[in-house]
Amino acid sequence: MAATQANDPRSIVSVSRIVSVNPKLVQPQRVLTLSNLDRQCPHLMHLVFFYNNLPHQRLKDLSLNSVFSNLKSGLEDTLALWYPGAGRLWPNQSDGRLNLWCNNHGAVLAEAETSAKISQLGDLSEYSEFFEKLVYKPAFDGNFSNMPLIVAQVTKFGCGGYSIGIGTSHSLFDGPATYDFLYAWASNSEIVKGRSRSDEVPKPVHERGILLSGTLEAPRETTKLLSDSSSNAKEGRAMAIDHLYHLIMQTASSQKGFPLQIGTPSSSKKCVLKTYHLSGVMTENLKRKHLPMQRGSFPFSTFEVLAAHLWKARSKALGVKREKQVCLQFAVDIRNKMRPPLPKCFSGNAYVLASIMMPMGELEDASHERIIEKIREAKKKVNHEYVRSYVEALEGAQQGSSLPPLQELTLVSDWTRMPFHNIEFFHGKATYACPLATPIPQVAYFMQSPTDSMGVDVRIGLEAENISAFSHCFLSMA
Repeated sequence: MAATQANDPRSIVSVSRIVSVNPKLVQPQRVLTLSNLDRQCPHLMHLVFFYNNLPHQRLKDLSLNSVFSNLKSGLEDTLALWYPGAGRLWPNQSDGRLNLWCNNHGAVLAEAETSAKISQLGDLSEYSEFFEKLVYKPAFDGNFSNMPLIVAQVTKFGCGGYSIGIGTSHSLFDGPATYDFLYAWASNSEIVKGRSRSDEVPKPVHERGILLSGTLEAPRETTKLLSDSSSNAKEGRAMAIDHLYHLIMQTASSQKGFPLQIGTPSSSKKCVLKTYHLSGVMTENLKRKHLPMQRGSFPFSTFEVLAAHLWKARSKALGVKREKQVCLQFAVDIRNKMRPPLPKCFSGNAYVLASIMMPMGELEDASHERIIEKIREAKKKVNHEYVRSYVEALEGAQQGSSLPPLQELTLVSDWTRMPFHNIEFFHGKATYACPLATPIPQVAYFMQSPTDSMGVDVRIGLEAENISAFSHCFLSMA
């Protein structure tokens, strides 16, 4: 059944209460200095968890009030360790850069109900405007100092199922840290009595350490080598920044001016969020079609294969001319790339973008295997020096700046190692964990399928006029 319509009475979501949630153990106030990686996107990122697979008897034993109370108590416990989540972003008086004021002002938790049934929402992997009613969105006047960094809303459906919509500031956590935080919160909440609690609740490290600007130096053992070798120094450059600058110049040149205004909302057409289900069988067939097999197995990861395939399909579907430069950029976790490595359970942003650029004609003619080799080369270049160059390049960037979408730029983020649907706020896994629109909706997210451990759900934002062409290229090429 299609999702409920806006004028359908079942689409009404009634919020009954909103409370501030503070750490159970109040921490001394302090300012936590953020890295340039944290300051890139201070906005809230929203995720909606659906739970409609609870045993009938357990549903009868649950009330919205008890669920809300347990979530609140669990969040209080969790914020005792994840105390920056109860703080606020605060501009430095000297330069205006955002840092994190751990002032115990609290997270926000809302309680809501709807007569709609989860089954009436259709395919939960497909974005619906109704989902926006399942997350609490505080009024935002552009002043990040007034915005809570963690917001949540629990909604009870007419069928007895629940959703939990959660928003977390991207300046506070990146994807892996968000997963650790939500895992800890779910473990502390015990909504369903008798559910086994894990003793492995992560203990976060909030200090940004060597990622802070001015402290990110080259490891001692490599300093002399870098000073003696200009080629090594060149390898350490953040190619993602250089490639993005080249694409902006290319677009400005072709349009005889600067239609791109960094730091302002995009005036382009609204993106439609689409999800493509690729089963484990489909990904294996894709590998067989385009790649050689070695000793009974394929030498390339599923991410590498899908990223190469998506880049070719998207660029072709958008009709990029053969002489234009096209670029693939993808997020790389740097926790183990630094020297020394970042601490276990580091809670800040610990990713940079790796990048590949080539003419569209070369991309069209290249085999999947050749593109994957380029992806691996770009990934290998992400080391301590690359990160240092990347952080330095962001030094003068405007905080929270946005960029209108570029047809020549394909962005990919791998969430398959963060299976959010496995987080058990209730008994058992979520039916689905659906991300809402991000500040850059054109980014393609690779997510583990809840129903097929080898399958991947690809979520991407496309302009309506390009959906048909992309669907054809992406699915038929597979």
